[in-house]
Amino acid sequence: MSKIEQAFKNGKAFIPFITGGDPDLETTKKLILEMQSKGADLIEVGVPFSDPIAEGPVIQEADLRALNGGCTTDKLFDALKEIKEQVTIPVVFMTYINAIYKYGKKKFMERCVECGLCGIIVPDCPYEEKEELLPECKEAGIELISLIAPTSHERIKRIAEDAQGFLYCVSSLGVTGVRSKITTDIGAMIKLVREVTDIPCAVGFGISTPSQAKEMAQYADGAIVGSAIVKIVAEYGTECVPYVGKYVKEMKDALREC
Repeated sequence: MSKIEQAFKNGKAFIPFITGGDPDLETTKKLILEMQSKGADLIEVGVPFSDPIAEGPVIQEADLRALNGGCTTDKLFDALKEIKEQVTIPVVFMTYINAIYKYGKKKFMERCVECGLCGIIVPDCPYEEKEELLPECKEAGIELISLIAPTSHERIKRIAEDAQGFLYCVSSLGVTGVRSKITTDIGAMIKLVREVTDIPCAVGFGISTPSQAKEMAQYADGAIVGSAIVKIVAEYGTECVPYVGKYVKEMKDALREC
């Protein structure tokens, strides 16, 4: 069993997302350690990118803040390497395929390993094109995490059969962002997955409250939250760490009740 799959063995998993380098790399390191201490089971770190097509305004603005602050992919790798020995839970990158191409596929995966990362999520690399990255991922032992969306329909089973680590279930059409209500039939999506695999399924895109997390966890093995956390970072800047920690604890506590 991979380190990522193990993250789902302690009940329903809480998976927070932050943008690397927002507001700065020192805060990113503190946030990762704080979220780990407050119960996060796995952490997603976004690699700041100038054209993050899957992201809504909240995370787009975080990417711009990080880039304007001088964060680069290399500097983000270096920052994660500095705390590698203190991080006991899986950390995965959310990034875009152009960023990996520009860096060099093999070099990117090698640096992921060097810095303690376990997997990558690449929203603009569809299932049909995953061979663009899979050989380099396999060679390095980095899991390429697949996404399924409400529009995946008949592709869901095919994607699920080949999935690694966990399956990222996109709860809403459109880009990331806080939503007051999630109307997608997550249960039906996961039922199709369960017909072919028992890989953990985590739901993201739109979850922001403990009650939404609990609702999604009725069907899924975990909840992913990004924009709600990035909003806290935007509000408090370098002072955000305890506020994010409090939020992560509230969300994890809610999932423990499931």
